[in-house]
Amino acid sequence: MSTTTIHGGLVGRVVSGRFTLLRWLSSHRGVETYLTEFGDPSQKATIKLVPGGSGEAEARMAGWLAAANLSHPHLIKLFTSGRCEIDSSPMLYVVTEYADEVLAEILPERALTPQEAKEALGPAVDALAYLHAKGFVHGRMKPSNIMAVGDRLKLSTDGLILAGAIGKPSIERTIYDAPETIQGRIGAAADIWALGATLVEILTQRPPAWYGASAGEPAVPEMIPEPLATIARECLRKDAARRCTLDQIRSRLDPGAVVQPAKKKAVLEFKARPERPAKGEGPSKVGGAAIGAKSKQRMAMAVGAGVVLLAVFAMVEVRSHHEDTALAGPEARSAAPAPLVPAAVPVPAQAHSAQRPAATAPKPKGPAAAASRPTGSSGPEDAIAQEVEPEVPASALRTISGTVKVAVRVSVDGAGGVTDAALESAGPSKYFAGKAMEAARRWAFKPAEAGGQSQWILEFEFRQSGVTASAKAAGP
Repeated sequence: MSTTTIHGGLVGRVVSGRFTLLRWLSSHRGVETYLTEFGDPSQKATIKLVPGGSGEAEARMAGWLAAANLSHPHLIKLFTSGRCEIDSSPMLYVVTEYADEVLAEILPERALTPQEAKEALGPAVDALAYLHAKGFVHGRMKPSNIMAVGDRLKLSTDGLILAGAIGKPSIERTIYDAPETIQGRIGAAADIWALGATLVEILTQRPPAWYGASAGEPAVPEMIPEPLATIARECLRKDAARRCTLDQIRSRLDPGAVVQPAKKKAVLEFKARPERPAKGEGPSKVGGAAIGAKSKQRMAMAVGAGVVLLAVFAMVEVRSHHEDTALAGPEARSAAPAPLVPAAVPVPAQAHSAQRPAATAPKPKGPAAAASRPTGSSGPEDAIAQEVEPEVPASALRTISGTVKVAVRVSVDGAGGVTDAALESAGPSKYFAGKAMEAARRWAFKPAEAGGQSQWILEFEFRQSGVTASAKAAGP
């Protein structure tokens, strides 16, 4: 079956008598991806259709069957796979967990901050370490295969291969293909190379420049801060034997760690919200493993030494207190990372401010708002006739780690309309600055009693929880 026949034209078909193709999602090198449903109760899932009958397709099927037994919190779940026929053409299919967002779709809007990149790197390293320990290589490490499911960052699993496998050299080589793979050699070091290229791209919105195996090593832009720049350089060594290891990456991300690091928070943005443990996983894992191990050692020593029962109970009680503190969550431990979203910055008394989720409809200011203030009080609220919130989708807000602040200076005529708008402070993101400018031009103020022009500073603070807007009078 030709790609033209398949491309987006199978919506409504049922694959293998079980999976209805609900919506076409993408196409890449002959592989068609659709939205479907899986399980009881049904949940969103992704189904990929691959033309069958080739050696490469059979290798894919073998990888899917092996990957079905893998389980890691930062790997996309592979539900099932099989064979089918579509219009008399043999096909293979694989059904996986549905991802809410893909990192590659966020990068055109903005690069990740260094802090967000660190928080994305941790889960990716954990997932790769698990795969390598199980004898697999990811083989396709790049932004399009880094996804977010709920609050967790996850790597794709539909292209896994066995470590050390000899495969057919790729015709369409990219920066993500390590130099040694040109001979078809695919090992764990190839994932390290691809991780370095991915790290550069998520920080700069473009992959590192490289001119092939005959050239030198890819250059890491000077704008990338430490330790991320060193990690990228050590990943992008042409000689696979000289590349850093996953453990070395971990130690650079957390130089003070004396035990294997626990799972990091996930981001798409990438995800910057703290992970919450799923049912059955127990409390936060940060520090929990180390404390549990020490507890067993101390209990064994106490029993071996013949400590009396009362002393044992006392030790257990003290231990319980320490464990409760360590497992209570990031906020309860002084050694844990600082919260990703800082405490709200106090708004000056003369500013009008309100926290709310992002929305698109203008919010007029009327007598009801003024009636709630003490008699004789006045402020910017009295001058605002219409406040317009930036039109920002929730998926874009979820890419924020902390707060993005944008200030816009607007000129207002005697009738209260905005005649001009200019960025007073653009902040770190062109995307959010543009959204703030669009909203600022639509604000309206009450006509000035004396007429004439006035100047206002509109301040917007973008967080995952929503948008804060404030206005204050400004000098000419």
